[in-house]
Amino acid sequence: MKKILYVLILSLVVVSGLVFANSATKNENPKKSISKPLSVAEKKAALKKWEATPDGIMYNQWKVSPAGKKVHASVTKISKSVKDYTNMEAVVTSLSLPPDSKLGFGMMVRIDGEDFILVFGPEKVGTNILSFKYEFEELHQLKVNDKIIIKSHHISQAPKYSYPIIAGDYVEKDGKILYKREVNKDGC
Repeated sequence: MKKILYVLILSLVVVSGLVFANSATKNENPKKSISKPLSVAEKKAALKKWEATPDGIMYNQWKVSPAGKKVHASVTKISKSVKDYTNMEAVVTSLSLPPDSKLGFGMMVRIDGEDFILVFGPEKVGTNILSFKYEFEELHQLKVNDKIIIKSHHISQAPKYSYPIIAGDYVEKDGKILYKREVNKDGC
């Protein structure tokens, strides 16, 4: 009886070792080759190829439509401030995003008479386990018609939305910083 028990335990250990070794080799990441940036000609060719896809055709049709032209005009109006990362005065017009938006936490703001979607990303609890403070806690205190100062490094547009989308990097109200996006130190 003892011999059978030893054989079973030994076989269990061997099989477990093989399974563990096999999973360890599957989890190893192969070395990625470093690709060089695309040349201007390669970028133009890739864009032309994408424009021939159904998504590209739909985007180009939207771009020349009245709605697309309106969104593009709004982008143009603040693009210098975004490029230079300068202060933009805004008024909160809504504390919620348009229906069916999947942009995370955000709000609607008006800058220079134009409406924009101001987004911050998904909400998550702070990095300190002992702290229950939310990253956007101060932003939740804003009300409609509050005047704020915002800065952004990025603005985008999409046919799904009737407004340009500003990535909220910095928000200030009455000289108090309500939000400042942390820069990743990993470079990603």
